[in-house]
Amino acid sequence: MAAVNPNHLPDPETALETLIAAEAVEEASDGTLSTTEEFEKTLAIYHDIYGAVSTAEFHNTVAELFGLDAETAEERIEEFEVGREDVVAYLAAQSYLDVPVEQDLLIVMAGLLVEITPSSPVPEQLTELDDDSYEAFLDENPDAVVTVWRRNCAPCDKMKAELDAILERVPDGVAIAGVDGEAVGDFCRAFDVDAAPSVLCFGDGDLKEHESGRRTPDEVSDIFGRVW
Repeated sequence: MAAVNPNHLPDPETALETLIAAEAVEEASDGTLSTTEEFEKTLAIYHDIYGAVSTAEFHNTVAELFGLDAETAEERIEEFEVGREDVVAYLAAQSYLDVPVEQDLLIVMAGLLVEITPSSPVPEQLTELDDDSYEAFLDENPDAVVTVWRRNCAPCDKMKAELDAILERVPDGVAIAGVDGEAVGDFCRAFDVDAAPSVLCFGDGDLKEHESGRRTPDEVSDIFGRVW
């Protein structure tokens, strides 16, 4: 987000190390980078505020952030292709970090954050499926539960807190997996999924039950009882 001075910006490696140390970004063993769930909560706040503002409001925000007049801000936005997502990432990083960070370093951080893949909302206890793998999973497991999750989803977070109790109620011989509801368009279209969290129960290879919204462990157990 080089809205002010694109030259002589800090090394991206320094920006990345700062983000990792602050636990805004995590690096997997294979080198894959993802934003953390905690940072995404901060990101969501700023996205809600600035993600859909009018063009005039967006220009004014950039002008205020970088001490520019409106005309110069508009020129810089066009010249350096600054988007709302850049400003959202900049403000979220500024808010999330525990210590003050120089503006140039924040600019580099914002650019990195826009490119980094968000962490998966699927709980780590579950096998994660995508559009390329769910059909094979269901073929191999005719009796299965597939749960649907999304980021920044309060009902999802409440269900995650009780996931261990839910897993204890899964009948023997029934497989369970999860999907990122925002990344599995084919799956969602195939089974008419339009909300998260959702619980889909497959028996003998067919979809038997599909419940959307937060469910307690006992309520999930009742759903299982109707299928198996």
